Amino acid sequence: MKKDIYSNYENFYLSDASIHPKAFNIANVAQAELRKVFGDIDERAEYHQARILKVFNKHRISQRHFTGTSGYGYGDEGRDALDLVYRDLFGGEDALVRPQWVSGTHVISDGLFALLRPEDILLSITGAPYDTLHDVVGINEAGTGSLRDWKIGYKQIELLPDGNIDINTVKDVLTDPKIKTVLIQRSMGYSTRKTLSVGNISAAVDEIKASRNDVFVIVDNCYGEFTEDEEPSMTQADLIVGSLIKNPGGGLAPTGAYAVGTVEAIALLESRLTSPGIGREVGSFPSGYGYFYQGLFMAPHTVAEALKGAVLAAKVFDELGYKVRPHWKESRSDIIQSIEFKSSKQLISFCQAIQTASPIDSFVVPYPWDMPGYDHQVIMAAGTFIQGASIELSADAPIKEPYVAYLQGGLTYAHVKLAIMKVLSVMLKEGFVQL
Repeated sequence: MKKDIYSNYENFYLSDASIHPKAFNIANVAQAELRKVFGDIDERAEYHQARILKVFNKHRISQRHFTGTSGYGYGDEGRDALDLVYRDLFGGEDALVRPQWVSGTHVISDGLFALLRPEDILLSITGAPYDTLHDVVGINEAGTGSLRDWKIGYKQIELLPDGNIDINTVKDVLTDPKIKTVLIQRSMGYSTRKTLSVGNISAAVDEIKASRNDVFVIVDNCYGEFTEDEEPSMTQADLIVGSLIKNPGGGLAPTGAYAVGTVEAIALLESRLTSPGIGREVGSFPSGYGYFYQGLFMAPHTVAEALKGAVLAAKVFDELGYKVRPHWKESRSDIIQSIEFKSSKQLISFCQAIQTASPIDSFVVPYPWDMPGYDHQVIMAAGTFIQGASIELSADAPIKEPYVAYLQGGLTYAHVKLAIMKVLSVMLKEGFVQL
């Protein structure tokens, strides 16, 4: 970007914001070179914004849908209309959107328990699932109430070296009639593999259904919503789930998760959500649903801001010689940007610097700790308005080789850019980067 555009602000950045001149320059030069990429991201956001507006209008969303309910919540119009909005927007036969689900892991867990029965086998075809699901599945053999405890087996198939699903092996393994549910994790999680595109997922699901139409397919869609033109729920998959404090909550939803899928899969899930015979008919939320609707409406814009921030981070750190995934030139299917560092000290320095650039708890210094649900110590920088909201700027990493930080989110691109400049300034001062 031309220097004269920033002439009125440069002094503030370099003095009041404690940005090193070299960090300021490298970020702005990279930004100028990314205009075409940013333009493509904004076009997709406009497309999704139009889609959401159409669905809101179709279901005549009004102030009455924001009103909270108490007790059993029978006849909760806001809750029930939100289900319809997600159903139509994500292209499923049915949907459930509930604040009672506390996380993405929670709704995935409920989905697995809903679709599987004792003596069945769960097959993960994207390698090991995200760390917090290990106790759910029983991989660690220590989770009380895990699928293993209910005599549900588990198998996994690793991705091919190129990061694609090994569909030939999948079809061979599916000859086992005990396999009743297939799990696909869209995002990279704490791994170095690529995130799967909707096209990748669709092709795999088509092959699975052609081989075994009696098998359920569940897709963990966390971090992926609105990053492509379509969603996995527009494929033959039976159940697609995600967290509302990630992409679809737009930074406003205070809690919750969603599930979109077939009528059969959602019917099984709603009995797990509450109890058989009651299902979706109950479940109140006294605080009301305004933030859920407004957050969804804001989501395409917010996701676009996060994506632009991720692309900027990828370009800046790529030019500094770090291994980044995805590369800034590559298409994206989630909001996560991984950056591989050369040591644990560099990794920790990066995350701590992200925390200093946070609007909330900027004075807190994150350190690695034994976080529940993870096999290694984890460091998490997350100075967010909504606790743990991954659509807000955050960075976290397991402390193990390779030393990879996972940067995600950003309610505004301006915040992500400023954070990157602050990170570079700190790491320059500590001798970890050469600008």
